[in-house]
Amino acid sequence: MRITALIKRIAQQLLRDKRTLGLMFVAPLLILTLMFFLFNGNTVDPKLGVVNIDESLVTVLKKADITVKEYDKAAKNTITDDNLDGLLEQENGKMKLTLQNDDPSKAKALQMKVNQAAASLVQAKLIQQNPALAGIVGQKMETKYVYGDTDTVFFDVLSPILVGFFVFFFVFIISGIGLLRERTTGTLERLMSTPIRRAEIVTAYLVGYGIFAVIQTIIVVLYSINVLDIVLVGSIFHVILINLLLALVALSLGILLSSFAASEFQMMQFIPIAVVPQVFFAGIFPLEGMANWLQAIAKIMPLYYAGDALKSVMYKGAGLGDISGDLTALVIFAAIFIVLNIFALKKYRTL
Repeated sequence: MRITALIKRIAQQLLRDKRTLGLMFVAPLLILTLMFFLFNGNTVDPKLGVVNIDESLVTVLKKADITVKEYDKAAKNTITDDNLDGLLEQENGKMKLTLQNDDPSKAKALQMKVNQAAASLVQAKLIQQNPALAGIVGQKMETKYVYGDTDTVFFDVLSPILVGFFVFFFVFIISGIGLLRERTTGTLERLMSTPIRRAEIVTAYLVGYGIFAVIQTIIVVLYSINVLDIVLVGSIFHVILINLLLALVALSLGILLSSFAASEFQMMQFIPIAVVPQVFFAGIFPLEGMANWLQAIAKIMPLYYAGDALKSVMYKGAGLGDISGDLTALVIFAAIFIVLNIFALKKYRTL
């Protein structure tokens, strides 16, 4: 009865706070939408200057979606003056490619396209010299994909992790600031003076904020899949389950850390410590290339397990059995934070 009354009060308080509801329900959708359009924008064809290059190669380069600008000769600053991504020159029978490299990923993509164009031209000349090679070189190779298809883009791999991150981030903020407000206004102290137990208070706050966390999770998942058309190979119910467990972890962690903050500003200071580092271990960046001690740190991050589970279900089509280890880890994290919450309330009442 006492828990029910406290849950009802928390729910009414949140429903009256329109800004908090907007931050919880609208902000994740806006940010996800913005990132969707950012990562799915049309790519700009690289600009390549050519000097003394055979016309047949120029034709192949243009077919490779490269904007080619031909020069009779190139000055030292031609690349920067004309804002070229690269300059391809032929001197003494050898080709030299100079890249501006202001964007390394774009430079590498241009380098790969130029190499592929040169290789295809060599193949064509070999076929002219030996027509018997036409059946091998000219044959179209059948390509298959284990995950995704020819239309797969980077956002398809990134989006499952982003869905989990935004659920975690906004639940963490709302729950942490919510309990902090209870303390700063004296509500928590008055509550602790009653016969209610610490475990009942933690349960009530988890359920009260958890109701809104569940609603937020379902909205974010359904919006991502149905409106943004984020790739979903596995079951949507598994996606919701993962995010609900992640929301429970964020909820319990937010409430726990709010016990150590004296103001909302101090609560925000926990974000670079408790939230931001997890982004680097959630799967956005490959863990295999990291040092062994960094890979070990990743294993104590809730988002590491949530990101792995979401990517496995949404992108790879994994079943519940395949992600059971990740789900177990999230349950353990939530249980640890809930127990720590009960102990953290001791400083407000020793009974």
